[in-house]
Amino acid sequence: MLQAIGLTSTPRRDLPPLVDDLTFEARPGCVTALLGEPGSGKTTALRLMLELEPGRGITYFRGRPLHRIPHPGREVGVLLGDVPGHPSRTVRGQLRMLCAAVGVPASRADTMMEVVGIAGLRDQRLGSLSAGMDRRVALAAALLADPCTLLLDEPAAGLQPRERAWLHALLRGHASLGGAVLFTTADAKEAARSADRVVSIASGRLVADQEAADFARTRLRPRVAVRTPHAARLADVLGREARAAHRAVEIVEESGSRLSVYGSNCAEIGEAAFRNGVLVHQLADETGDAGAPVTPVPQARTGAGGPVKTEARVEAGAPLRAVAGAPAPAAPDARPDQRPAPGGGFRAEQGTGAGSWPVVGPESEGRPSAGARPPHARSEPPASAVRRVGGPLRPLRYELRRLLGTAAPFLTTALVVAVSALTALVLARTGHTPRDRVLAAWPELVPLPPAALGAGLLGALAFGEEYRYPALAADRGTVPRRLGLLAAKLGVCSALALMLGALAVAADAAAVRLVFGRGPLGTWTEWAAPAASWAGLLVGCAWAGVLASAVFRSASAGLAAVLAVPVMVVPLVRKALEGPSAYPAAGFATRLRGLASSPWPTEADTYVLGAFRVMAQPVGAALLLSLMVLLCAYGFTGLRGRVRW
Repeated sequence: MLQAIGLTSTPRRDLPPLVDDLTFEARPGCVTALLGEPGSGKTTALRLMLELEPGRGITYFRGRPLHRIPHPGREVGVLLGDVPGHPSRTVRGQLRMLCAAVGVPASRADTMMEVVGIAGLRDQRLGSLSAGMDRRVALAAALLADPCTLLLDEPAAGLQPRERAWLHALLRGHASLGGAVLFTTADAKEAARSADRVVSIASGRLVADQEAADFARTRLRPRVAVRTPHAARLADVLGREARAAHRAVEIVEESGSRLSVYGSNCAEIGEAAFRNGVLVHQLADETGDAGAPVTPVPQARTGAGGPVKTEARVEAGAPLRAVAGAPAPAAPDARPDQRPAPGGGFRAEQGTGAGSWPVVGPESEGRPSAGARPPHARSEPPASAVRRVGGPLRPLRYELRRLLGTAAPFLTTALVVAVSALTALVLARTGHTPRDRVLAAWPELVPLPPAALGAGLLGALAFGEEYRYPALAADRGTVPRRLGLLAAKLGVCSALALMLGALAVAADAAAVRLVFGRGPLGTWTEWAAPAASWAGLLVGCAWAGVLASAVFRSASAGLAAVLAVPVMVVPLVRKALEGPSAYPAAGFATRLRGLASSPWPTEADTYVLGAFRVMAQPVGAALLLSLMVLLCAYGFTGLRGRVRW
């Protein structure tokens, strides 16, 4: 059971809220349509239900609000807009990554591709899919964890009729297993034939909450669309003939040359136009919305028991509306805010009777009768005060699949190794560059070597892709900040940075040895301290990129923060550290060994001194300072996002 109570969005300046005190429910085993014109607040209502939009009100999913559900992805399947996936990632890679996020086996991705009919597209890129296939991928993602509730925003937008029939058949199948389905639409006919219950809203307020059969009887009715250059004249002719025949006919001027005629048919309108010499460009039967309520026409009696005379009145400045006869009464169970529909019922598209379900594709099979409720296949669990767990349930597996699902790390590595090898050759040719800078391909005038820049870029992409192509939340630009996810990203980026640094050094040494006949490498003890400094620089750049992109929500901002360390922070740190020290640190490693509970080998002093040299150098100190600041900012923003009043 999905229950939305008092949903109200934040008021806008000098404008009413998009959603105002909206209350409705979507029952298990039923498909519910949230119907409204574009701009009526349908999408905002879904975002309020998912706690992605600031406002008031609460939504219960089987008795619990979303922030008190331990694993929201297993309870609610969401489709808001397009598939938020990287265009270069394959369909199978995207779904397997989401499997790690919701904590289900990777084989579930292949199963769902079979269910939605995209098994043959598993190796296709997301950016190359058509609108219909894109919707199928989105539905597969929403159904991965077998959620009880589905929230879909305009799921059939841009689809062909055959694809629409397939989509609604899939939603019907999910509801038949006891799930609750809520989808938004602006098409009244689609809501009538595809849903069991229709919730109509306008300007963010509830208009009607009806069973689909009642909605079709009271809110839909057949009409004739007429296009003529003499709309006012034809409306007057039809009104006079309807009054003469004592028939209930309503004429509404849709535009300057288009009329909608309720209570008549194409033959009668065409004959009336021919008799009176009115040119008609179009006559077509349609099924549309009920429109505004029909005002009863004043009646005048000629005498006791005499015939009733009726007349039509057109107000100046108002849309042309001619009404003849008395309006049909509203349904007995209609609410006061529901509008009567003269003629009653609606025209079925394949010869069904008024008020019956139109037969459109396979979703008509097994449809319950109007007003009937399928049995609840799932019991309502009691509400419990549980802690919400955000982020992926398998963060390390998720991060690895996110990283390896695109070509960005491979292209970055190849570019960094090539640029680093060429730079090392140029530095070795000059003959004035120290050997450690030749191996790192780090000229004096460049703030960071290519490997450090590549590590910072890969770190910035770790969270930058999450905000650009989010997979952990329905909202674009919102990523759950949890320690498990952060630790996985930091660990994976650290390993990737070290691998990138090792490849760059190996390529530099090999290039120098190949060109000049001898390499710059010596014994391992000679390079132990520079190696520790090199590893610290790469890991620090990668971490700075991860944290900065998480705080500023952009990969470019994360890379800019990495570049800001040597360009802006290092000069300040160097200025603070320059000058002689009053307390030299000579013999620090020996004194530290004396404090240890168990003795360590003498060779370990080299690594200890190398690690402290990294922090003592201006770049190392600046990176350490930047990491501390970014980590504090990340923690503050994450804690602030978890506060609930």
